[in-house]
Amino acid sequence: MKRLRGGLAALLFFVACNAAAAGAADYLRQFVAATRGAEGEFQQTVSGNNGQPPQKSSGKFSFSRPGKFRWEYDLPYPQLLVGDGKQLWSWDRDLRQVTVRPIGNALGSTPAAILFGQNEIERDFILSESTGGEGTEGAEKLSWVDARPRQPTGNAGNAAAPEGDAINNGFQVIRFGFDGKRLQRLALRDNFGQITVIDFSNMRLNPSFAPEHFRFVPPPGVDILGDPAATQ
Repeated sequence: MKRLRGGLAALLFFVACNAAAAGAADYLRQFVAATRGAEGEFQQTVSGNNGQPPQKSSGKFSFSRPGKFRWEYDLPYPQLLVGDGKQLWSWDRDLRQVTVRPIGNALGSTPAAILFGQNEIERDFILSESTGGEGTEGAEKLSWVDARPRQPTGNAGNAAAPEGDAINNGFQVIRFGFDGKRLQRLALRDNFGQITVIDFSNMRLNPSFAPEHFRFVPPPGVDILGDPAATQ
C-alpha cells in the first residue's frame, strides 16, 4: 500500500507539473478567444543594454477588438494613442501635435495584434511554454508563454506597447506572464536586445464602451502630421 501510495503521488506530481507547464499557452489562447475588450492601468519599464537607467512610464489602456484601442500615458509626460479601426492617432499635448496614419495591416505580427487585433493568434505567432520573465521582479511567481512572430515585422527598434512607431517595430519574442488565468505582464525583447516590461493592473474584461470612446477629434489649432485624408 505504501509503495502504491508513493507511486500514485509521483504520478500525480508528474501530471500536475505537465498541467502547469501547458497552462500558460492555454491561458493565452483562452484570453485571446474570450476577450472582446478590456480596460485597466499599466506600468511600463524599458531597459537597454547600454547601461542607462531604465525608462519608466505609466497610464491607462482600453481596447475593443478588432483594432480599436486607447493607450494613454500619464507619466512621465502625457501622450495619447487612439486606434479607431482605420487610423492610428498620436496626440502629444506638450508639442500640440497630432500624427495620424492608416492602421491597415500595421498591427501585423506585433504585441498590439494579440491585444487589439483579430483572435487568430497562432496564424501570426508560434507559441511555446517558457520560464520567461527576463529576470524581472516576481517573474518566478507567474506562468509564462513565448509568442514568436512567424514573419519579421519591419525595422528593429523600441518594441514597447504602441508608442510612436513601436507598434510596427521588430522584436524577437513576446513573453506573456499569467497569474492563474489573469494576464499580469508582458516582457518583450527587441532585435537590439532592449527589454520592455509592461505590468497590467485593475484589468476589467469585456466592459461596455461608448461609441465615441475610440474616436479622436484633433483639438483646434494643433499641427496635424500624416495622412490628410484620415482627418476628414
